[in-house]
Amino acid sequence: MTDQKRMTMADLGLFTGAPQHEHFCRMKDLLDTREMAPSAHPHFWPRGETTPLPETYEYDGTARPTEEFLADTDTSALLVLVDGAIRHESYFLTGGPDVQWLSMSVAKSFVSALVGIAVDEGHITSIAEPISSYVPLQPGSAYDGVSIRDVLQMSSGARWNEDYNDPASDIFQLTAATMGIGGTLDDFVARMVRENEPGAVCRYNSGETQVLGALVGRATGRPVADYMSEKLCEPLGMTSAGYWLLDPAGRELAFGGLNLTAHDFARLGELYRNGGVWQGRQIVPAQWVRDSITATAPHLRPGRPLIGRNHVNLGYGYQWWLPGGDRGEFSAIGVYNQFVYVDPVSRTTIVKLSANRRYGTSPDEATNREVETIAFLRTITRHSH
Repeated sequence: MTDQKRMTMADLGLFTGAPQHEHFCRMKDLLDTREMAPSAHPHFWPRGETTPLPETYEYDGTARPTEEFLADTDTSALLVLVDGAIRHESYFLTGGPDVQWLSMSVAKSFVSALVGIAVDEGHITSIAEPISSYVPLQPGSAYDGVSIRDVLQMSSGARWNEDYNDPASDIFQLTAATMGIGGTLDDFVARMVRENEPGAVCRYNSGETQVLGALVGRATGRPVADYMSEKLCEPLGMTSAGYWLLDPAGRELAFGGLNLTAHDFARLGELYRNGGVWQGRQIVPAQWVRDSITATAPHLRPGRPLIGRNHVNLGYGYQWWLPGGDRGEFSAIGVYNQFVYVDPVSRTTIVKLSANRRYGTSPDEATNREVETIAFLRTITRHSH
């Protein structure tokens, strides 16, 4: 990594209110990456009847203008598919159909899919196994003896602070490790400590996904990007190159370092909407998909406090968010308002890529606007039918 790239990453000013849309569209130019080639058999989304966006959506008891919301959250891309066909597509700021945008935590749902594939292929015997059977850890580490399932469900019991407004928080320390400050990403997660019994409390923790990335790498003997290239990018017909950001040791930033176009982000949503099947081929096991988008324990269900994110109306699966209600919705969600949202009832997948500059400047929904975005996306699903 060049000194220029190190300096640029350190100067991004994440969670300070600084505009980020000039950065999120070109992370491969700012940091070291591992590239994933486009598919040798690209799939181009068909286009259906164009559906305009609703002029307003309802949130917190008031009708709010769509155009204002998109601008206020620094939206770069909005892609709406119904039955696998594009019904709406808009780009703003530095976004575009060929722009690889930084996923943030949307990457977590892709990593979960890779774990499921690795289990199906026998690289991982069972998610009931301790993750420490695969990933080297310090004795007494928070993850020593903890099941892979508990890590998938953000329920390892590890102590963690995901406060983006606190420069002393664990998430800031994890981000520092991406630049080699205080050791590598593997070093960081290896020395984490336990606070709760595993499987009892859901605490949003980006470190969990970094451990899962290490699991994929160790179990398959391959870098995450190489495994994803073969198991997802190629069979799903991705039309553009993808990129994983790397730490100085060459490890992928599994918790948030994936860069794809809006069209290619949508493929995971459509894959899961169809039970893991893509054009007649089972890519991710059907049972894995069902388990991934189901709150399988009381502490994971909507209505329970999810520590680290103030979303009592969102549950959690295997690295997927689960909005409350009876429609079976699920979503990959990343900071700065990245979404791959799926509503199976209306057969809709929506990608919203953004650079909401106010995100993380407080812990409040008023700046972070994630629950509001769900309300907005739900309005689109009703409007598109």
